[in-house]
Amino acid sequence: MLFNAILLAVPVVFLVASVALSVRAVNHGRKPKTALMAQVFACLLVAAVCIAAPMGVHAATGAEMNTTGLIAMALAIGIAGIGSGIAVGPSAAAAIGATSEDPKNFGKAIIFVALGEGIALYGLLVAILIFTKV
Repeated sequence: MLFNAILLAVPVVFLVASVALSVRAVNHGRKPKTALMAQVFACLLVAAVCIAAPMGVHAATGAEMNTTGLIAMALAIGIAGIGSGIAVGPSAAAAIGATSEDPKNFGKAIIFVALGEGIALYGLLVAILIFTKV
């Protein structure tokens, strides 16, 4: 159980470290576009390792695994998360602006932010449904 938690934490730690190094590089004079490209490369590298490692284990042990279902779950969560970020970003900024002008508008404005966050929950729900069928 602990070993599985460590294996799940390794990609997260790697991505957080790459973000910290990119921020440090930009603060030391590196171009933001170069740091962004390094971030994209690091994300693609982690994605490739996270897809290749289970496939290697599957090939070595002969355990039954449906990689199509796993990729479908990852896409459901990933695309829903990106869509949620696109929705929440502008709506949260508008909600903050509306609340700063009139605090009574907070309840109305937060509803739109919550609707954007609901998109990510729908992606998680779809991934859970796919997981039960795999």
